[in-house]
Amino acid sequence: MSNVRKTGTAFLALAALLMVLAGCSKGGGGNVGDAGNLEKSQVLDVSGVKSADGQVLMPPLSSKQIPPRPADPNALPEEDAMHWYDMEYAGWNAGDKVNPAASPGNGSIGKYVIVIVHGDHPWTTAYMNGAKKAAEALGMKIDLWSPNWDVNVQNQMIDQAINAKPDAIGVIPINAESAVQQFRRINQAGIPAFGTNTLTTSEAMRYMVTWTGPDDWGQMRKLARHLADAMGKTGGICYVTHNPGGSPYFARMFGPRTELQTYAPDIKTLDFQSPGFDAPATKQVVADWITRYGQDLKAIFLADDAPQAIGTIDAIKEAKRTDILVVAAGNSKQGMDLVTSGDLLAINYQTAEGDGAACVKSMGDFFNGKKLPELGYLAQDIITKENVAAFQPPQW
Repeated sequence: MSNVRKTGTAFLALAALLMVLAGCSKGGGGNVGDAGNLEKSQVLDVSGVKSADGQVLMPPLSSKQIPPRPADPNALPEEDAMHWYDMEYAGWNAGDKVNPAASPGNGSIGKYVIVIVHGDHPWTTAYMNGAKKAAEALGMKIDLWSPNWDVNVQNQMIDQAINAKPDAIGVIPINAESAVQQFRRINQAGIPAFGTNTLTTSEAMRYMVTWTGPDDWGQMRKLARHLADAMGKTGGICYVTHNPGGSPYFARMFGPRTELQTYAPDIKTLDFQSPGFDAPATKQVVADWITRYGQDLKAIFLADDAPQAIGTIDAIKEAKRTDILVVAAGNSKQGMDLVTSGDLLAINYQTAEGDGAACVKSMGDFFNGKKLPELGYLAQDIITKENVAAFQPPQW
């Protein structure tokens, strides 16, 4: 498997040269009508492939119940789950696909695909490891490129990937605004496009074959119910959010808030702040909450289980509070260690390797002629002190 992973504009010239030298400027692995290749591809058994934490790498993806869309979601209060309808259910009511890609139906073996991620991070490294494992299991060649959080570089990589003429392109878009034109360009080039990990807008999804990734809203609702039960469904809660503007910001704050509004209406939101992924800044925010709200503060919901969790727990310990429950999104090594020690009540399982593998597996299913859903969600689970050992070692 080839793996090109460079950062910045210097990558582009190097990638072009590598593709020429390697003879990877065109896709087309497997021949149209090659029944033998299709048959060999269809009988590949990927059920035994595992991620680094011992979980099945490519389990079946799930769907979700889609309620009717309100006439005007924005007219509803923010505490009403339907206010966020167009975010939580983006893609399910997108309308007809534009220039829909037709499966070649000639098997995954020998196909060449490119996946462009969003940026360098330990989570992304795990994501790419999962994508590579899936490609190997499906007999596909894969390149993985990172623009290191620079949307302009990602746009250039989209063009570079199109020029390489692979059999499919997957993208984790850096932001929703750029996603529409990115997927449109891939679609117009006649290359099957696959969305992965980060939700975009319904308009962007009209240009994709499918989207795969976590149901961030669903996971946060599940984590909120677990927290509410531990709180006895009463008390005050504060939120440390994700970076404002992206889909995780809304899912990881308004997912739990709207869920608690109906599941545990006696739990009151006291405040929410966005200190970023910085432990000292988070510690200061939480220390201020403890001073301001005193015994009314019973729980804190975090968008991150690493720096935010470290800062939060430091503040709680310095205040000598043992009654504040903390849950967090994610399952990094830090988060899992904090669950083991009892400092975090719970975190949610979100497989990074499985995320990358899901994108590549959907490409393989497409090449094999399978009908794909509009979106496919990763499995959900809650990690607590009682079951954390089953998810060890952590993927990142």
